[in-house]
Amino acid sequence: MNQNKQSRLFATVLAAAAAINASASGFRLADQDAFATGRGEAFVATADNPSAIYYNPAGLTQLSGNNLRGGIYGIYLDPGYHPPSTAANAGQTYYDQNNLAAVPQFFYSSTLKNLPVSFGLGVYAPFGGNISWPQDTGFRTAATDGSLTYLTINPAVAVKPLPGLSLGAGLMVNYVDMDFEQGLRIYQFSLPPNFNFYKFTGDGWSFGYNLGLLWQPIRQISLGATFRSSARVNLDGHSEFAQPSAGISDTSLPAQMALVFPWDVVGGLSYRPTTNWNAEFDADYTDWSSFGTTTIYQEGNFTLAGPGVTQNPQVNFDWQGSWMFECGVTRYFPRGWHASAGYVFSENSVPNAYYTPLAADLDRHFISAGVGHRGKRFDFDLACQFGYGPSHTVTDSSPPTKLGQSQGNPHPADGTYDFISGAVLVTVGLHF
Repeated sequence: MNQNKQSRLFATVLAAAAAINASASGFRLADQDAFATGRGEAFVATADNPSAIYYNPAGLTQLSGNNLRGGIYGIYLDPGYHPPSTAANAGQTYYDQNNLAAVPQFFYSSTLKNLPVSFGLGVYAPFGGNISWPQDTGFRTAATDGSLTYLTINPAVAVKPLPGLSLGAGLMVNYVDMDFEQGLRIYQFSLPPNFNFYKFTGDGWSFGYNLGLLWQPIRQISLGATFRSSARVNLDGHSEFAQPSAGISDTSLPAQMALVFPWDVVGGLSYRPTTNWNAEFDADYTDWSSFGTTTIYQEGNFTLAGPGVTQNPQVNFDWQGSWMFECGVTRYFPRGWHASAGYVFSENSVPNAYYTPLAADLDRHFISAGVGHRGKRFDFDLACQFGYGPSHTVTDSSPPTKLGQSQGNPHPADGTYDFISGAVLVTVGLHF
C-alpha cells in the first residue's frame, strides 16, 4: 500500500466518519466533549476531565491516575439558501444535501504519583466540513460541493509549579484532506451535472502546538486560558476539469495548494460559590484572516478557456477574525450526578466580498443542556444542542476564482442564507 493510501486509510479509521459542516465560526468544530458542550463550551477555566487536552492542557494536573475518555458528536444540519428576488429562480428554497454526520473524539491522561506532572494524548477533529448543493441554485459558478477532513493527534504535558497554578503544552500533528468543486457555466437542465466543471482534491500533514494556563487564586474563582497555534498545510493532489463547450474533455492534472489554518485563543473565568455550583464565561477568538489569498499550482497543460483564466488559478477568501462568546452553568448533585446548561454566540467569519456557499457562514446562536454521572470507575455525559442562524443576506459577492468570474454571472452567491441544527453528544470515561 503506497504512502498516500496509508494516510487516507489512517485518517478514515481514526475519524470514523467524514468531517461535518461547521457548527461554529468558519468551519471550526468546538464541540469535543459532552460535558463541555452541555455547558456551552465554557470549559477553559474548569478543564477537569481528559478533554482538557483540547480545551486547556493545563487542566490535566487536576486528574489523578489514568483516565480514558471518548465520545461521538452526532449532528443534523439544515443550512438554506433563498435566491434574490431578481433571479430567475426567485421564490425557491435550496438546502444542503448532506444533513447527517458524526465525528468521534478520544482522550487519555496519566498523572504521576510522586511528581506534579501529567501527560495526555488526544485524537479529535478541530475543523471539518462536508456540503453539497443542488446544481440549479444559481451560484453553481461559485461553488457546488466541498469537504474537509481535519484530524489532530495531540500529545500534551502539564505541570503544577505552584499550588493553584498549572501550565500545559502540547504538539498538534494534523492530517488534512480537502476537495471543492464549482461549475463553469450556469446550470442547464438538458446537460449532465458534470458538464463544465472544475474540481481540486488534495491532502497533507501539518504541525502546530497548544498552550494552557489554569490559576485558582481562591477556592471560588478559577481563571483559564489556552492558545492553539496556526498550522500551514501543503495540499498535494490533483485538479480535474471539463469544458465540452470549448472542446475540452474530462482532464486531470497534478496540483497543489497551501492553506494556513488559523490560530485561536480562549480566556475564561469560572465562579464556584459552593461545591454544588460552577458558572463560567469564556471569550474565544479565531484569526480567520489567515484565509486570505492562495494559488492552485498545476502541472501540465491547463486548457480551460475564458478571460482571466491562467495556468495557476488564484483563490480569494478574504475571511476575517471572529469571536465566540460562551457561558454555562453546572449543578452538582449527590452520588456523582450533575446537570448543565449553556449558550454560545458565534460570529460570522466570511465577508460578502468573496462569500462562499461551501461555508454558508453567518451569526449563529447555540443553546445546550446536558446530564451526566461521575463514578469511581466510570463516567458518562449526554448533551443536546440546538443551533439557529438568523437570515443573512449577501449582496455584491464575487466568485473566489477567475474560473467563475469569467462566466458572465458577476454576483453568483448573492441571496439570503439561514441555518438550523440539532446535535447530540455522548461521552464515556474510565478511571484506572
